[in-house]
Parts: sequence; C-alpha cells; structure tokens
Amino acid sequence: MTLGGVAAAIGLVIDDAIVVVENIYTHMSRGQSRREAVQSAVSEITVPIIGSTITPVVVFLPLTLLTGVTGVFFRSLALTMSVALLTSLVLALAFTPVLAERFVKASAEARDEESHGRFLGAIIRRYESFLGVALDNRSLVILTMVLVLAGSFLLYRTLGTEFLPEFDESAFVLDYIAPAGSSLVETDRILQHVEEMLSQTPEVESYSRRTGLEMGLFVTEPNTGDFAVKLKPGHKRSTEEVISELREQIAEAEPALEVEFVGILPDVIGDLQGNPEPIEVKLFSEDASALQTTADKVKEAIKKVPGVVDTLNGIIISGPAVTFNVDPLRAAQFGVTANDIAATVTTAMSGDASSSILQQDRLIKVRVIFPADVRTSLDKVKALQVRSSSGQLFRLDQVATVEIDKGQAEIARENLRQMIAVTGRLEGSDLGTAIRQIQAQLTKDVKLPPGMTIEYGGLYQEQQSSFGELAIALVLAVVLVFITLLIEFRSYAHPIAIVTGAVLALSGVLLALFVTGSTLNVVSLMGMIMIVGIVAKNGILMLDAVEDHLKAGDTLREALVRSGRRRFRPVLMTSLAAMLGMLPLALGIGAGSELLQPLAIAVVGGLTMALGLSLIVTPAVYAMLHGEISGKEDTR
Repeated sequence: MTLGGVAAAIGLVIDDAIVVVENIYTHMSRGQSRREAVQSAVSEITVPIIGSTITPVVVFLPLTLLTGVTGVFFRSLALTMSVALLTSLVLALAFTPVLAERFVKASAEARDEESHGRFLGAIIRRYESFLGVALDNRSLVILTMVLVLAGSFLLYRTLGTEFLPEFDESAFVLDYIAPAGSSLVETDRILQHVEEMLSQTPEVESYSRRTGLEMGLFVTEPNTGDFAVKLKPGHKRSTEEVISELREQIAEAEPALEVEFVGILPDVIGDLQGNPEPIEVKLFSEDASALQTTADKVKEAIKKVPGVVDTLNGIIISGPAVTFNVDPLRAAQFGVTANDIAATVTTAMSGDASSSILQQDRLIKVRVIFPADVRTSLDKVKALQVRSSSGQLFRLDQVATVEIDKGQAEIARENLRQMIAVTGRLEGSDLGTAIRQIQAQLTKDVKLPPGMTIEYGGLYQEQQSSFGELAIALVLAVVLVFITLLIEFRSYAHPIAIVTGAVLALSGVLLALFVTGSTLNVVSLMGMIMIVGIVAKNGILMLDAVEDHLKAGDTLREALVRSGRRRFRPVLMTSLAAMLGMLPLALGIGAGSELLQPLAIAVVGGLTMALGLSLIVTPAVYAMLHGEISGKEDTR
C-alpha cells in the first residue's frame, strides 16, 4: 500500500513546481530580468502554494480515525501522500527557483502573459466564452449544479458495492470439509482424487495440502483442511475461470465433499477478523433444533441467488463418540462409582501413563492401553471387565449402557447468544447487490420461528462499518478544507465557492467508476476523499489572482475572466500531471496495481470533472456570493 501511495503521489508532487515555474514565466513576460522574475514569483506565490498544499494534506487527517482493516490499509497511504506533498512544497519554494534561475532563459521564447500559442489560445478563448455565459446566467449554473447532484445520486444507486476490489492473485485457497466423522484415512482417500484434478489442470503450477489443520485461529476436525494452489505465470485463463472449472469437477466427482474457494489476501483478512466469508447470515435462537432446521432452509434459499456459490449451512458436526451412561443404582449394587467406571474406560480407550523412559535426553511416557481390536469393537467395549470394591469382576454393560453417538453439532455463541452462521461466497456478482437479493430471497422463502433473529455479518458487516467510517472521514475532510480556506482567505465567499466545486467533482468519481465497470469500495472511497483536497487546490489557484485584479481596478466580472485566463494553463497542467501520474494504476499496469486501481480511476474521473468545475462553476459561485456574503472583503 505504501508503494501504491508513492505511485499515486508522483503526479501530485510536481504541481507546486509547475505553478512556480509558470509564475516565473509570467513575470519574465512583463520585462523583468531572470533574477527579478524569480524573486517576484516566489514572493507572490508563496502564500497561495502553502495554502494549496496544506489543503490536501488536512484531507488525510480524518483517515487516522479509521479502524480495522481499512485503517491498517490507508494509514500508510495517507502518511506517504502527506509526506510527499509537504516535501514537494519545500522543494518548490527552495529548490525549484534555484534551478529556474540557472536554466530558464531570459527570452523565454517570447512568452507573453496573454499569448499561449495557437492551440492552447483557441481553447482559452473558448473557455472565456463559456465563463462569460456562466457569469451572466447564474440560474443556468444553479440548474447545472442541481442536475450534477441528481445524476450523482442516480449513479450512486446504480453502482455495485463491495469491501475490496476484485483482483487476480494467480493463487487461491481451497478449503474443504469431508463428511462428518470421516477419519484421516478416509479424508485422505477423497482428497487424493482432488489432487488428481489439480494436477490435470494446465494452469496449476504447484499446490500443498493440509488435512485436519487450517490456517485460521480455531480448532479443526480431522475431516477439514485446505489446499494452497499457485498458478503458472502468464496463465491463459483467469484465476476465477480456473476456480469455476474446479468447483464443477469436484461437485461432480466428490459430491459429499464441501468446498469453498477464496483468494489468498481475502482469506488472511477473514481469518484475522474472524469473518472469513463475504456472505454470513447469522441465526440466533436458544432452540438448537430450530437453528439447525432453519439453517438448512437458509442455505437452500441463498443458493437460488445468482452469483452465490460455496454455500455452507454452518452446522459443524463433531466426530462420532462412544457414550457411556452409568446407572447409579446398579453401580451401587456392585460397590463402584461413576469415577471408578470412568477410570477403567479411560485406561482402556485412551491409555494410562504408568511409567516413563529416557530417550535422547527426552522423557517419554509409557502408556498402557488396550489393543486396537478391543477399542474399535462396540461388543468388546461392552464386555470390558470392571473390578468391584470386593474384588469381583463384572462386565461394563452390567452397570452402563454403551452407545455410538454419530456426532453432535457444535454450539457457537456470540455475545452469549446461541448462533449458527450460514455462509457463502460470490462469483460474478458484487457484495452489495448479492446481499440485497439474499435479503429479498430469505423474506420470500424462509419464515423464522418465534424467538429467532437474523443478522448479516462477514465481510458485508465489515464493509458497512468501513463505509460508515469513510463517510465520516469524507465529511470531516470537507469541513477541514473549509476551515483551512477560511483561515487563508479570511472570507466566506472563497471557501464556499471552492468547496462547492470540490464536492461537485465527486460526480466525476462516480461517473468514472460507472463507465469502467468498477464498484464502490473502500479503495474508491479513498479516491473520493483525495479528490476533495486536490480539487480544492486548483480552486485556490483559480481565485487567488482575483483579488489582485480587483485591487487593480477591474470589475468583478473582468477580474474573474482575467484570473481564469491567467490560471488556465497552470490548472490544466497540474490536473494533467496528476491524471498522467495515476494512469498506470488506472490501467492496472504492474504487480498488485489492481488493488489500487479503483483509487486511480476515482482520481482521474474526479479531476476530469473538476477541470470544468474549478474553471467555470467555482468563479460563478464566487460571483454569486461575493456581494451577498463577503461584501467588502479583506484584501491580502
């Protein structure tokens, strides 16, 4: 995540240097010498650059409040971006002017403050006409803002949601559960068939198996375990396609074997959180029988939802056991107690450590135990000899009934409430859409018994918690940006106009996610938070020059148009630099880039939308508020 933050910061850290150099060229076009132009530019641009850099930095402060996996992921990213931006500020004010004084030629190729070349000049003239229309038709600007907000809401409702973006790790974990009570030998026999399927899959490079043990922090039965599968580099089919084929093969060849496939990173995150499944329907009741019956119904219901695979009813059956029910009255007749009988049975079935031997500096216990043919035969177990208090021997079945228990369901509790969690995974569907369909399907197919409640946990619960925290972080980021702008400009018109443009730019994030088929997840939400600071930075550059033109005697309209013409090129250049810096991540180039791809898509989409908003809507909103809120504003 830190390396991803470095990649994301590349396009942002040169923004300050671009503004400094652009301002130096502007002063040189006014006839100043190279040294004078550098000194004037640095003196003029210091305050705006400090403000425009501090603004995106304060956006990252609310991210320190994030908890759980989201907090772990993005604290390092926020720290990386903040350090990069602050370093770029120092270099832009201390190092860039030195280089400019050394290498920028005095003639500057006849650069003129009002001349930008044929192509860029045509764009700027078109921009001036649009800005003039916006300043003269404020109702049109308000209508545009309303339409943008309405479109943003519709896009938000259309986008799918998930916790983390889907990415191809070229590896996966195959968790399996053999029929309850299966021995290690029987489980191994079944899994050897699965190994043959893995070996015959051309994309599989290697795999390892664990039986009776899993990676999670929990006790496992002999009939459970997992495969860790690695695919060959440059495999033709995607990991999802390989998993889909293996799922079908295993279901056909070993229908009694329950399997689920999960990526390496999601599996680790799930085990650390104790919520390893994307879909987890929790049923709570004190009636164990009703829980098991309802869990089966829930499993069958969610299997009908498109995209839901690897469903498990959550009922974990412990292995078969031999139950000894002692009759106290008959035991008393023979002069023995339940403890005496238990000691005899324990010695026969589990053995008794009666001595020890020393072998290679290790003390090894010698255990006395009955032969295997006695321990595995129910009739011979019933015929075990027990010695009474008088020294007489009698059969075990004379004082106790011996039965084979095929297995009992494990009892799980959450907050002291008895629970069963029905789980499932997804294939070709996003988490938010699947949960909504599951809720509708359960309402239709399953009627809960009296006293039973239902909750949705797993990664969906973590997603909802993370979305809530990120929403709070987004609101706090907007508030902190507003406060920073208020301190910098000492008026309300500037902050409101800039923040309005930044908030409206979020529509570009949603549009970019919709066009690229991406989902709304914690990574893309992080991109939305970053956009607030980046767009506010462009807004500062846009409105900072307005005060200079107003003090020179221009009208408000003239000041906004001249400021737009003056700042169009640096705003365009800084936005393009940030977008091009994010482009490799947005295209998914490089190992691990898929994890940060939604963030890059969000930033590129937001900046594209912000180009129009920062240069047109922000000045128009400022013009509306200038006379109504700021009145006679302080000039700096």
